[in-house]
Amino acid sequence: MNANKRVFFFILFSLILYSLVSYLTLAYKKSWDPFTRINLLSDIISSKKVPGDPLPDYKQEQVDLPPDIDPADTLLAKNQDTIVPVKPKADSTIVNHQPVNNVQLSKLPENISRKDITLLTEDSTQVALTHFAAKLAELKKGKKIKVRIAYLGDSMIEGDLLSQTLRTLLQQAYGGKGVGFVPITSQVAQFRRTAVATFSNGWKDLNFKNTKKQHLFLSGHVFFSSGNDWVRVKDNTTKDTVSTLEKYIFYGSSNDSSFVSVNKKIFPLEGKRLFNRDLLLNDKRKSITISTSDMKLPLYGLSFESEHGVIVDNFSFRGISGLEFARINADFLRTIDEENPYDLIIFQYGVNVMYKPDDINFNWYKRAATPVINKMKACFPTADFLIVGTGDRAFRYPEGYRSAIGIEELIKVQASLALQTNCAFYSLYAAMGGKNSMVDWATQSPSLANKDYVHPNALGAKILGKHLFEALHKDANKLEDN
Repeated sequence: MNANKRVFFFILFSLILYSLVSYLTLAYKKSWDPFTRINLLSDIISSKKVPGDPLPDYKQEQVDLPPDIDPADTLLAKNQDTIVPVKPKADSTIVNHQPVNNVQLSKLPENISRKDITLLTEDSTQVALTHFAAKLAELKKGKKIKVRIAYLGDSMIEGDLLSQTLRTLLQQAYGGKGVGFVPITSQVAQFRRTAVATFSNGWKDLNFKNTKKQHLFLSGHVFFSSGNDWVRVKDNTTKDTVSTLEKYIFYGSSNDSSFVSVNKKIFPLEGKRLFNRDLLLNDKRKSITISTSDMKLPLYGLSFESEHGVIVDNFSFRGISGLEFARINADFLRTIDEENPYDLIIFQYGVNVMYKPDDINFNWYKRAATPVINKMKACFPTADFLIVGTGDRAFRYPEGYRSAIGIEELIKVQASLALQTNCAFYSLYAAMGGKNSMVDWATQSPSLANKDYVHPNALGAKILGKHLFEALHKDANKLEDN
């Protein structure tokens, strides 16, 4: 038998075996996680679903309840009961105690169903982000300053999705270059387009999921070398060859002998604060390579920035709800504010709060998130805060895929959280188009969302980034109008 025939029969045998296993897993309702997403027949043979059965979703996208929060480290928390989620009670909005699938929930108030940034007041002419708007106005007047945005979120902004469009449009409108913060390593490094990162395999990654004691950065990570590790990062956002980029390293407290190698040249790290930010290079090169053998040196990442203009840092962490920031030491956060101050902090979570199709009560989230937001505001006292309400999410119900029953209840809770903590609010749900928009996005051609009915794809995220830019730009322009 010649080589071509051997290859043909091998492929044929593999396809038959693959099809057989696909059929058996569906016929006998057996599942194996690594096989779940590649079942050949899953879109051909429909299995019976129980009411409210969700689509297969990221295993990482499940919030552990109750969250592991230290009440002593939440600054403005009054007592432990304010931050521990409780089992939802019967929702008062259920009409005549009907079954949950038939529940009639109240509509979104008009002021949180628009694609505008709002303080949830009756005066729609009021600037919501006053500090941020003032800083943008200074840039427009030609002042050589930096305006920093920290975009905190879950997998909805993973790989710099949404935030990359926001960054591009803000830098085009107000000036600035550079991708901003890039972590030492990332599970989506190959997916991200705005920065190319390659790194050795020895880095130890401590993060929200596997530690409670370390000084984690806003990214939710801190990295340590195993003895001789390196990382190379290239900024892909700046295409011209004449612009200079400042390359910074973010790290924790170091000892007197700490250093890194920067493009094979020794660079001493003398920072003794809980968080430190050192300029490594300021030149036209768009890439940098650092290495270290110091196993006790906490490293967070690199930052690529122009000397002035808008800098947008993407801080995505898959599978969290935002409550995890309660674990970060307040003194450490204050040091970040002093060394690397932000003018706007965007807080976009929610998809991991709603991971059951019949969830309708999210008051526990408001109780848990309130001290977290208050803590962050106390540690970044000059920054404006924008709470972004969750986008649409769909589940499979008896009548087919549609928006989660409680999606608008969650958005109202998030808006109430913004009002209570004096933050601005923006509805991603409204920006998507409201009820059942996720179904429309996932099924239209070209599609704007993945068939998990949770995550917008790159094209959808680009649209959402444009909407958010327009909302920020509109709010900033109110400063001139007033």
